[in-house]
Amino acid sequence: MRTKKYFNLILVLLAACGMVRSQNLLQSLEEEHKDTIYPVQATFKATRIGLGQSVETRRKGALEISTNTRFWNTPQRTQAFIVDRVTSRIGASYAFSNRFTLGMGATTFDGILDAFGKYRLVYQRTEKGSPVSVTLFQNASLKTNPGRSLNTAGSFSEKLSFGTQLLLARKFTRNLSLQLAPTFIHRNSRLSPDDPNNHFAIGFGARYRIGGHVSITSEYYYLANPVESVSTFDAFSLGLNWELTDLMLQFLMTNTHNVAEDAFITQTRNNFNTRDGNFFFGFNATLQLHLKQNKLKKVNGGQ
Repeated sequence: MRTKKYFNLILVLLAACGMVRSQNLLQSLEEEHKDTIYPVQATFKATRIGLGQSVETRRKGALEISTNTRFWNTPQRTQAFIVDRVTSRIGASYAFSNRFTLGMGATTFDGILDAFGKYRLVYQRTEKGSPVSVTLFQNASLKTNPGRSLNTAGSFSEKLSFGTQLLLARKFTRNLSLQLAPTFIHRNSRLSPDDPNNHFAIGFGARYRIGGHVSITSEYYYLANPVESVSTFDAFSLGLNWELTDLMLQFLMTNTHNVAEDAFITQTRNNFNTRDGNFFFGFNATLQLHLKQNKLKKVNGGQ
């Protein structure tokens, strides 16, 4: 009997110890999840809002192939088939890490070759943490046809331009995202001594999801010190994005045919209206390829 009592006492003590350990484990897990801060995903869904870059960077191993096409009519020409002019930028970019991307492209009508780098400095976090996402963007472009730009037809270096942007964005809700883009642009040459080599601008971007995988986007770039030798206007766009798994289709109305950032911010020669060749229809198609399937984990972000 005494042995049985001791045995029962030992069982009770073991059970109590197990309950205490389980409770401590649950408390530890609760504390761990309480302090976990998750990054906000899919602020804009695409690496371009429409005209300009978004705060988004792809995950490591992702290759993006893109075409950015603009169509427009000119009053001086007889319309041959649907539109008078077409220009297209063919580009590709590769994500070397979740934060760092390099890309390049070429534009047909302007004869512009461009290359860029994007680095995600800060991720927006849920609850505690940064309230915004921050990405640094740097591009360089070479005007091989200066007759269609505001650069001189001089040496190789005189055809170069550089653009730097600090992209700050916040996803307020599942449907609404906003972006601010302070911008500095340097052109190595100018058409007139009155034209500045350095330009300061600020971009405003927005995305609103209207349902499913469809969203409305808009952008506006205010240029503080435009060129003086010709009349230019601030770039503006209004568009519709349609996401199809790894393919993003973007349709937009804009007042600029330029695609390279330093070009459309400083060299938009048309106002935003449908008169006298001022209206441009844009179509962007971006295909994302996962080259490192074993390392790439797709994130199911919000719409």
